[in-house]
Amino acid sequence: MKLWTIIAVLIFNPPMSAWAQSGKPAKLEDLAAYNKPDREQVLYAGAKTEGKITWYTSLAGGSYKELAAAFEAKYPGVKVEAYRGTRHELGARILAETQAKRHIFDTLESTIPLVKLLRDNKLITPYYFPTQAKYPDSVKEKGPKGLFYWSIDRESHIGLGYNKNSIPASLAPKNYDGLLRPELKDKIGFAGSDTGVTVVGTMLKLKGEEYIKKLKTQNPAVHNVSGRALLDMVIPGEIGVSPTIFRNHVEVSLKAGAPIEWVPMDVVPTNSGSTAVSAHAPHPHAALLMADFILGEGGQKVLEQYEYGSPTKDYGFKRWYPEQGLTTEQYEKLDEQWNKLLRELGRRSF
Repeated sequence: MKLWTIIAVLIFNPPMSAWAQSGKPAKLEDLAAYNKPDREQVLYAGAKTEGKITWYTSLAGGSYKELAAAFEAKYPGVKVEAYRGTRHELGARILAETQAKRHIFDTLESTIPLVKLLRDNKLITPYYFPTQAKYPDSVKEKGPKGLFYWSIDRESHIGLGYNKNSIPASLAPKNYDGLLRPELKDKIGFAGSDTGVTVVGTMLKLKGEEYIKKLKTQNPAVHNVSGRALLDMVIPGEIGVSPTIFRNHVEVSLKAGAPIEWVPMDVVPTNSGSTAVSAHAPHPHAALLMADFILGEGGQKVLEQYEYGSPTKDYGFKRWYPEQGLTTEQYEKLDEQWNKLLRELGRRSF
């Protein structure tokens, strides 16, 4: 065969890629929907070729570093480049990158308002994950063709924490009405962060504005700190009781012998983190492999070591996801209202 004939054949009949020859998917949308038994092998083979994944996350402390390390240990040859930020920081970063047409992140782990925003802007893709049957429908966002835009992968439950040396068990509230006991006046503290905002929103939804007015007569203090930092004020007795305390933080402190107790209220407002995959993932195999890992046994084991709650477990109390069923715009408006109520609630210690 002459050279020009060979060239023509190659031009009009290009050689089949390894994926095409094997019948394996090549495009992101096909990879995302791939649900054959060899999914992990297919994704890992591609991820090793890609060499890395860029992971954006809102996980705090050492948990995200430990999770990245566990992923790298399970999948040698695939490096995790993690960037940690709040949902506002991550959202601003992703939207700026999109405007600049620089698609950087592969997989995202953050709160529901952010993943909703990205879905509405067509920046995440629906996908299948092998453990999806274990997750309740209420924590998965349905997409087309039986796929999901995201699933909640970890929870932080907000309830009441109190100092057992300062507050007798008989006075410790078992519900929000318990905070109105006269003996607790001047002893209640709120975190001034998003945690406190969420709790006020829960109170408003469950008990109404009249309850907020009554609670204000208890002269609670609003401290411009996180829920974790506020617990550090409850432990030595600076604050007697607070309804803005995370269960997982208390579990960690109890192991160190702290004189505290955690009580779920009427409902338990639940902060959650969800896993989504970029619609423009530069490393599509690694992106999906990371999502499967976080929502699978390996990732869940790491998160449980850091006392995060799992949406697959029943803890004996009613959970409430504040953002559920709301558009991003609706939630932001409510968040502003709740924030205002928190600032007006009591004496401020900023």
